[in-house]
Amino acid sequence: VTGQPAKSKRPKEPGENKIKPMNKKVKPKIPRMKERESADSSLKSQSILTQMMDKGHFQKVASTLSLSAGQSIELRCKGSNVTWSYPSYLDTFKDSRLSIKQLDRYSQLILANSTAADTGEYSCWLQLCNGNKCRKDETKMGSTYIFFTDKEELFVPSPSYFEIVYLNPDKPAVIPCRVTTPSAKVTLHREFPAEEIETDGTDIIYDVKKGFVYQHPTSDHKGIVYCKAESQGAPQISIKYHLLYVEVPKGPPSTTIMASSSRAEVGDSVHVSCTVLGEPDVDVNFRWQYPGQEFERPVIMQNFWRLINRGTGHTTRISKSVLVVEDFEARDAGSYVCIAQNVQGETTVATNVELN
Repeated sequence: VTGQPAKSKRPKEPGENKIKPMNKKVKPKIPRMKERESADSSLKSQSILTQMMDKGHFQKVASTLSLSAGQSIELRCKGSNVTWSYPSYLDTFKDSRLSIKQLDRYSQLILANSTAADTGEYSCWLQLCNGNKCRKDETKMGSTYIFFTDKEELFVPSPSYFEIVYLNPDKPAVIPCRVTTPSAKVTLHREFPAEEIETDGTDIIYDVKKGFVYQHPTSDHKGIVYCKAESQGAPQISIKYHLLYVEVPKGPPSTTIMASSSRAEVGDSVHVSCTVLGEPDVDVNFRWQYPGQEFERPVIMQNFWRLINRGTGHTTRISKSVLVVEDFEARDAGSYVCIAQNVQGETTVATNVELN
């Protein structure tokens, strides 16, 4: 940029040289050429994405845009086989305001009568196909995050009034109170006890495109929280988020065992349940040891599992084995042992059922 030569002396980001266009005629000692190189490299990933400004005039799209809600926008991606990504709810509701057309040399995306809810990332890339197999061309992509500002809707609207966020110790947790106005001041608050939660920029950060991010969730973070935003007017409150701490360790099964009763009468029916909470794609096998086994006492064993949606795209698998002893007898009293096994090991748990 002319008039600002100091920018050419900024420290290079790691890997920046790798993405600069190779042009042997460029003399890197000349500051003006350095500036041009830097500008080109920053736009390389967006080289196929442009925005229509007025009839016949286009410009490369910046990494973020701010438009007023109600405006329409047209984006174009160069190429004959283009794929688009945009806020998922536009697909969920088959929104007629969104139109995508593939033409000979480019693909056109038009969003009419925009709303605050349309705020989000819009990106495109070329598909490289060989027969029926296609892959993304990593060198020809474009992306922009568009804020559709609305002073009546500082927060991007949510389809519900209450949302569960699961805190997993192995990954960051996001409280997705995104704003439509990037300059809005956003704070995080706990409902009880009523207090503002400090955003220190290390353990808890605010990302205007994501929301508040807990980098290292712990059980101390659980509870009900909400966000507050201010921008040239009365502050607005987001929906509430219920933060639940769910620890699913990677390793041998995390197993619990429970009997329907710790004491039983003769003739009772006793159920002993063995439960594992784990990752959705990890199978669990169960084995039992029980007092009547050596007498070949008839028992009923049932194994089943189901998936539970934990929100934010994360799913937990609950695997369960139930051992049923009908017509309980004296020889059925004693220790019931469950051995749960997955690819990473096995866990043994036990409980006692005594005769009354």
